[in-house]
Amino acid sequence: MKVLILAGGYGTRLGEETSKIPKPMVTVGGRPMLWHIMKLYAAQGFNEFVILLGYKGYVIKEYFMNYFLHQNDVTIDLASNDVLFHNQHEEDWKVTLLDTGEATMTGGRILKARNFVGEEPFMLTYGDGVSNMDLNALRSFHKSHGKIATMSAVQPDGRFGTFEDEDGIVTSFVEKPKGDEAWINGGFFVFEPQIFDHIRDGDQSILEDGALQSLARSRELVIRKHQGYWKCMDTLKDKMVLDALWNEGSAPWKLW
Repeated sequence: MKVLILAGGYGTRLGEETSKIPKPMVTVGGRPMLWHIMKLYAAQGFNEFVILLGYKGYVIKEYFMNYFLHQNDVTIDLASNDVLFHNQHEEDWKVTLLDTGEATMTGGRILKARNFVGEEPFMLTYGDGVSNMDLNALRSFHKSHGKIATMSAVQPDGRFGTFEDEDGIVTSFVEKPKGDEAWINGGFFVFEPQIFDHIRDGDQSILEDGALQSLARSRELVIRKHQGYWKCMDTLKDKMVLDALWNEGSAPWKLW
């Protein structure tokens, strides 16, 4: 089953981090967020990727064209032009890098991958979020209900600490608990190829406001709730949290 990854956004809320590179190439623990997402999928048996490029997509192309150079120590003999790679970090990945247009919206990017997907179901995620989600369970759940789309649902952390009190005396305090019990789009999807029939506005089609709304009206969109770890890298503070987890050796999404 192919995995499509939306990797064309500007990432404006990450400030200078995305002035020269696309958001999925912002690093966590020295490796691009995109790499972490792909490792998460590959660790669970999904290793065929279609990366939907947009803003500064050439940076992602360069990364994969020189993947061995980025991942390994290297000895270069300038006299003979021989190159020797050390360590040999290799990935059993097949990666298609698909330019979908800098201004194309999320639905439009997916639509441009139609010929690469064919008539098979596929997975989709955004290029800025990690999780310890069981992706095989997600796929099995999708197969079980027979609908066009499955969307993961998560409960993000709240922004502020909360407390309980009795007559003004605090009895318990929780630092940044789960949010207001609302479930949100967790960004890990499984789609049948019929999804393409619900993307109707070409390049300007937005997945969330277009196809997903259409599927919901048709009762063809099912959610699977994920109770485990999930984090979206939306701001510099989010990046700092993810960096700290990785550098401490306690990253919950590291399933490999």
